[in-house]
Amino acid sequence: MATIELETRIRAPIGRVFDLARSIDLHTASTSGTGERAVAGVTTGLIGAGEEVTWRARHFGIWQHLTSRITAFEPPVRFRDSMVRGAFRSMDHDHCFAFLEGVTVMTDRLDFTAPLGLLGRLAERTFLEGYLRRFLVGRNRILRLTAESGDWRRYLAS
Repeated sequence: MATIELETRIRAPIGRVFDLARSIDLHTASTSGTGERAVAGVTTGLIGAGEEVTWRARHFGIWQHLTSRITAFEPPVRFRDSMVRGAFRSMDHDHCFAFLEGVTVMTDRLDFTAPLGLLGRLAERTFLEGYLRRFLVGRNRILRLTAESGDWRRYLAS
């Protein structure tokens, strides 16, 4: 199993950041490089407790589907999405939020296991971890820019 942890500081209220992090529409906008779009389950708006979304995206030149379910939901401090179907053996993504000194600190923890045993562990270390880290950093950058500007209103009811 590999783990990626990221911390992003965002000058916006915790509730706004929490909701933007679970916005299907912002996720789609922030991952345009992979052509990612929601094709089943919750396909627009905000995903919530127990709900599922199936994403279709191109990674490594191959179109893939990944279905995740919200398996933990504690607004506005934490939610977890867990893969229920997809290319990985397992994948859990914890999104945690704290409001400290006027800034929302968003912490991502992504735990994943590639399939194929030893070959999968080699893939995790040689390229998957770096690829997924860059993917999350890019997504978080868009989330931060959106939350700190007036653009957040495009994704959330005011």
